[in-house]
Amino acid sequence: MTTTATTLHDQALAARVASRRLAATPAGVKNSALIAIATAIEANREKILVANEKDLVAARRDGLNFQMLDRMTLNAERVKDMADAARNIASLDDPIGEILESRDLASGLNLERVRVPLGVIGVIYESRPNVTIDIATLCLKSGNAVVLRGGKECILTNTVLAEIVKNSIETAGIPRDAVQFVESTDRALVKEMLEMDDVIDLMIPRGSADLVNFVGQNAKMPAITGGVGVCHTYIDVDAKLDDALAIVVNAKVQRPTVCNALDTVLVHQAIARQFLPELAIEFGVNNVELRADSRSMSVLDAIAGGAKITPARSDDFGTEFLALIASVKIVDSIDEALDHIAKYGSGHSEAIVSENVESVERFLTEVDAGVVFANTSTRFNDGAEFGLGAEVAISTNKLHARGPMGLKEITSYKWKVRGQGQIRQ
Repeated sequence: MTTTATTLHDQALAARVASRRLAATPAGVKNSALIAIATAIEANREKILVANEKDLVAARRDGLNFQMLDRMTLNAERVKDMADAARNIASLDDPIGEILESRDLASGLNLERVRVPLGVIGVIYESRPNVTIDIATLCLKSGNAVVLRGGKECILTNTVLAEIVKNSIETAGIPRDAVQFVESTDRALVKEMLEMDDVIDLMIPRGSADLVNFVGQNAKMPAITGGVGVCHTYIDVDAKLDDALAIVVNAKVQRPTVCNALDTVLVHQAIARQFLPELAIEFGVNNVELRADSRSMSVLDAIAGGAKITPARSDDFGTEFLALIASVKIVDSIDEALDHIAKYGSGHSEAIVSENVESVERFLTEVDAGVVFANTSTRFNDGAEFGLGAEVAISTNKLHARGPMGLKEITSYKWKVRGQGQIRQ
């Protein structure tokens, strides 16, 4: 069936109806559904990989860039990771029904504030098929229905994954309408989806800055419009340089195409001559292009071998590279580092490497970002690494949720008031 604006609204309306039943579904039933999803993912691994290879062939033919291809590629390990994520989420405490506060009022009324689902969550995302599983399972566990709209580049893979989810939850006793997948790749439907505030309670974009901005400008319902990562690591004068080198290389190299990968290294001038040559050599070994400001270039002029060093342009600061590229700047103090991050950071992931407790605490307190790190890699900004099972998004917003958004971040609450016949005077 070809999806149109009418059928898309029907899908969202069906999700709305299913959400009422899902909100009252016991934790055990939801957990059984998640385990069924994990089992079905593993049983259908070859089917998933065949669909993914077809998507990759089409993506290469269409000239998609390396970053997009890397994000959309599945292999046996990544399929297993999706199944493991579903099982991990099943093992977490169910947030729904949690009593956030309870008290008796002077009037004799009993007051409770109780955690409840949001209702229906819409997700528009690009390239990464694991998002289909991560978001569907988080939404199910938190009692939310979901409408998923993936990108053209992964349509075959996502269609297979969505069908696995729908079949699995139906078998477990949850309405299959609780998970809706938009099979059409017509971009006009994105705009239509953003106007469905009558049936969708929250919109989450996962993808490029262009997508995030488009959703922010056009969504009629509340939307998580952050998530672009321009990530810095500041190497302080009191850093352990061996640790600093390992942290920076991990933050850049371990997976360069994701939002929590490092983009800019800030180096205190007192240790720059010792640290930067080692960094340039290590980056060269890992095929990272280093774009250096003028002061860094003067330190790195003599570096030979495989180092890839070019002078930085002004737009190399404040850029999310999503590639094996990093900019570097020498700063005179932690104050200059803080000022640079305040100007160029996106509020995603920022790190300091230092053994000076005062500097560390100042950095953690003053840097305005969803997640701030001391003496570790920004790559840890991840729902699974935070013990959340997965995340529906990494938010750079300041309202509702910030950082990795797990189960509790896609819930709301209601007040329950119990009386014995009281009337207000």
